[in-house]
Amino acid sequence: MSNLLGDAVSPYLLQHKDNPVHWREWSGEALAEAKRRDCPILLSVGYAACHWCHVMAHESFEDEGVAAVMNRLFVNVKVDREERPDIDHLYMTALHALGEQGGWPMTMFLTPEGKPFFGGTYFPKDPRYGRPGFVQVMEAIDKAWHERREEIDRSAGTITAHIQTAVGQTAVGNAAQAAPQGSFARLDLTGSAARIAQMIDPARGGMKGAPKFPNAPFMEILARSAFETGDEAHLGAFLRTTQALANGGIYDHLGGGLHRYSTDERWLVPHFEKMLYDNAQFLRHLGWAFRATGDDLFRQRMAETVGWLDREMRLAGGGLAASLDADSLDEHGHSEEGAFYVWQEAEIEALLGEDAQGFKRAYDVSPGGNWEGKAILHRLHPGTRSDDPDFAEAKATLLAARASRARPGRDDKVLADWNGLAIRALCEVSAILGDDRSLQMAKDAFAFVMREMVVDGRLRHAARDGRTAGLALSADYGALMAAAAALFARTLDAAFLEHGQWLAAELERWHGDGAGGHTLNATDSADVLFRLRGDQDEAVPSATSLVIEGLAMLGQASGRIAITEAAERAAEAAAVRIGVNVFGHPGIVAAARRLKRGSELAIFGEAAGEGGDPVGSRHDALRLAALSAVDLDRLDLDAASPEELPAELAIAGIRPERMPAALLCEARVCRAPVFSAEDLTALLEPKQL
Repeated sequence: MSNLLGDAVSPYLLQHKDNPVHWREWSGEALAEAKRRDCPILLSVGYAACHWCHVMAHESFEDEGVAAVMNRLFVNVKVDREERPDIDHLYMTALHALGEQGGWPMTMFLTPEGKPFFGGTYFPKDPRYGRPGFVQVMEAIDKAWHERREEIDRSAGTITAHIQTAVGQTAVGNAAQAAPQGSFARLDLTGSAARIAQMIDPARGGMKGAPKFPNAPFMEILARSAFETGDEAHLGAFLRTTQALANGGIYDHLGGGLHRYSTDERWLVPHFEKMLYDNAQFLRHLGWAFRATGDDLFRQRMAETVGWLDREMRLAGGGLAASLDADSLDEHGHSEEGAFYVWQEAEIEALLGEDAQGFKRAYDVSPGGNWEGKAILHRLHPGTRSDDPDFAEAKATLLAARASRARPGRDDKVLADWNGLAIRALCEVSAILGDDRSLQMAKDAFAFVMREMVVDGRLRHAARDGRTAGLALSADYGALMAAAAALFARTLDAAFLEHGQWLAAELERWHGDGAGGHTLNATDSADVLFRLRGDQDEAVPSATSLVIEGLAMLGQASGRIAITEAAERAAEAAAVRIGVNVFGHPGIVAAARRLKRGSELAIFGEAAGEGGDPVGSRHDALRLAALSAVDLDRLDLDAASPEELPAELAIAGIRPERMPAALLCEARVCRAPVFSAEDLTALLEPKQL
């Protein structure tokens, strides 16, 4: 027996390779070992940027005495929740069934068959925080295993049955029944938006109370309601939240990028980890807010966050890393959350000199600090003035000084779905800002995934240092189909459509249930209790919603009706599964709106270029009019002529009598061309459907 994590792909697992615990990765072999020993499995699930995961590791997993108990009583399995979200989803559902709130680290005890019977999150080494000590817990589990085995087996069976219901497992194959056509009409945006609006903090944005998360799927529902119906209250809630994220301590005002969440109700004190998926969604929301208001705050935050992705998250070969840790070493060499990001007043005065006073007022820097004696930079406090300068030079000085500090750890694995989300966001930023850098980053990341993460003709979920891990999940296919469609819309390169169509075929081959729906796991996933549905949103939209929207976008970009119909079948199946619980599935509701409202806008003609010719200027005016009309379901295409578009697109068959021209197709019907920005603005006025 020994620790077997030394050959892992995941940086999180590699963090534990020197523990005295005899860790194994999740596998059929680990379950077989538990059966051979006739002992429970101790499953520990976490991720590299997780603060309390590190705490439990230092207290317990690095302790020889605790490890000896673990090794004697259990087969110990360590899982990176980002590398195996299906395992995480399965056992987090079990934890909820046990009445626990859930979170990470997640600590579960399983039968040798993988059935859960007890669990929790963080257990301290010694009893405190109202929690029993970890060794006490393990010894109690071992005692019950030997003295109350029948009771444990019954409990494990009951919990497993509950999971099967909760995760939406249904019959697969010939026994599956297709959902009635039109079922997705029940995925009501209006009711969902009204429910979410009741939960919004009217003063600070976001959900009421603390902690405050970005809650991107909920915010998208409010944005959709605002842009589709003109609801001013919902628009205000969305903009207020986006502005608070852009100004709060949750945002890194020197380096760009959003931290994971705010521990307080003011958006001041973040949990300092940075996740790729949060920032991908943040970029999209900033883009919508900028297009709707023209407020330069949102434009600046987009540019800064793209800069952070380029500087700190872009890997050799073009892939984007998963996350940055919350913890780093302070000036005394101690690991401390947020040490890389916070400041003492004296440091800022020494670096900025006579410019320090205005900066300190603007960013709430004081002798006593605003958090544990130190300053978290933010722009929410009353001292901030509208006439404050940009402080670009001061921020650059502080950023350069910060670079000499011990950096937070970076989880440099590439995840297919998170990269897909980021690629789509970078394409949207590129269209809004005319930014070639963000478009090149998107193309490079997509090329990395298709080059490095397709092994023996099969897409994989994770990659690092030339190695891959895990079969792709349905979320990977969904996010990458949307990314392929977004890249085609920006470049008109047909190769992206070919990639997207391959992804759609592979999705159906490995994840289709025979009745229009899909499962999270592939058909040949042999190391889970059962195939899961991916209907539930978390910090990102659910796998099911990513599949529906990915197929819908690909159908819009390619003009292939069969792909759009596949999206409709997936939405109908999802609507039947979730029933009346529409409010709890904002991602699926949002994706279904694209099927109901999706449209394609093509602007034909040459842009002005450096010469500024009048014809090109009219083309640019059309493009700006399109950007100002925010429609989250419209796919915008910018082409010199219809010949550049796929022949299957209805819009490609129309030949305007003059250029530049704009053509809109919606509900599979194309409108007459328009030739002025004023006429295009009128054409794009929101229409409730």
